[in-house]
Amino acid sequence: MRYILSLSSTLLTQIRRLTSRWNCGYAHAVAKDSTEEKEGIQHKTERLFEEHGTAILRLSYSYLHNLTDAEDVLQDTLLQYMRSVPRFENAAHEKAWLLRVAINISKNKMKSKEKLDDIELDEGLLSDDEQDLKFVWEAVSSLTVIYREVLHLFYQEGYSTAQIARILDKKETTIRSLLHRAREKLKIVLQEDYDFAE
Repeated sequence: MRYILSLSSTLLTQIRRLTSRWNCGYAHAVAKDSTEEKEGIQHKTERLFEEHGTAILRLSYSYLHNLTDAEDVLQDTLLQYMRSVPRFENAAHEKAWLLRVAINISKNKMKSKEKLDDIELDEGLLSDDEQDLKFVWEAVSSLTVIYREVLHLFYQEGYSTAQIARILDKKETTIRSLLHRAREKLKIVLQEDYDFAE
């Protein structure tokens, strides 16, 4: 967990630099009360980073298998927030919006760089409890993107199938089916690679 904390402070510094640079250009476009509005956006962005940064980083890492690219996705997601300044009904919608943006950016990055290599999960992203289950997440990383995506959102982020359906813009029955198939595929991988009995 120490790694995540140092990573967060480093990324937060980068995010603050980005918001400062962005605010310089933004000041010309905003009329009265621009300082107050800019500070509000910067404060909200830092709050989003603190509250959802790790979830966005883990989700993007599950797509890209590269910490540097995952950090880029996190920054791009927060920049997208600053550009659009969306309004949300509640915190759950806010997080869902951020994860949807992160998913889209990750998919675009995968397409542009063809990042489909299987690379081991970085131990720094795993909590102490997850360290014991590292082999499970390694098996998950061997699955295709759509299966990794639903498993991550369901097990790591704790979303229901209905919430995942909204985030991924799919029917809930499709999500249930994907989850079922992902579990079956994961069971096969674990039985083959780790000699798990049924």
